[in-house]
Amino acid sequence: MQLPVTNGAPARAGSPPPQLEFVVEGAESVRHAAVPTLFIRLRIERRGGGPVHSVGLTTQIRIAATRRSYDEHARERLTDLFGPTEQWSRSLRSFLWTHVVVQVPAFTDATYLDLPVVCTYDLEASGTKYIDALADGEVPLELLFSGTIFYAGDDGRLQVAPMPWDREAEFRMPVSVWRETMDRHFPNSAWLRVQHEQFDRLAAYKARHMHPTWDHAVKALLQEAGEE
Repeated sequence: MQLPVTNGAPARAGSPPPQLEFVVEGAESVRHAAVPTLFIRLRIERRGGGPVHSVGLTTQIRIAATRRSYDEHARERLTDLFGPTEQWSRSLRSFLWTHVVVQVPAFTDATYLDLPVVCTYDLEASGTKYIDALADGEVPLELLFSGTIFYAGDDGRLQVAPMPWDREAEFRMPVSVWRETMDRHFPNSAWLRVQHEQFDRLAAYKARHMHPTWDHAVKALLQEAGEE
């Protein structure tokens, strides 16, 4: 149905905007994607107001690091992110993982949305460093929603209203979903970023000693350093 537009004017008295509630239903790895991507499945429910014409939805996804426990292996690997464990009472905190911006299509009472989360294997990124340090269990997430709601007013005209800033949801994402996503694109691999000068030295070492792969070169260096 084509709705008349009131020049994007704010909702008038008698046409209260819908109140949207968000619930996370689950997460899964995307099989056919050009880059590592996982879906977080949302259920969006309308409470009051007219039918929703569309929503310009922005989701801030944060890792609530204080909401799970850590074994010795994870604590050791997370030192680079949060410092020594004796400092964690001050340094362990929630932090931003990523932002996702999508357009939600029209719905009346409720709808489902697969929120696409593009993942990186850059271990310099805090989110990747954190999740990669976890052997198993769950990643505690906070999803904070904002955006613009387009909806039908009492007179059938299209109304526009900002979403309240208190819309949020929690989700404990299985670490296995992230690992499946990364293993699909980078099986048995990890990425390490170094400065050009160090890379050039490593490349020269690899060529000089005729190592067939980077793995061979790094393994040889670790053996020489007595680390293997």
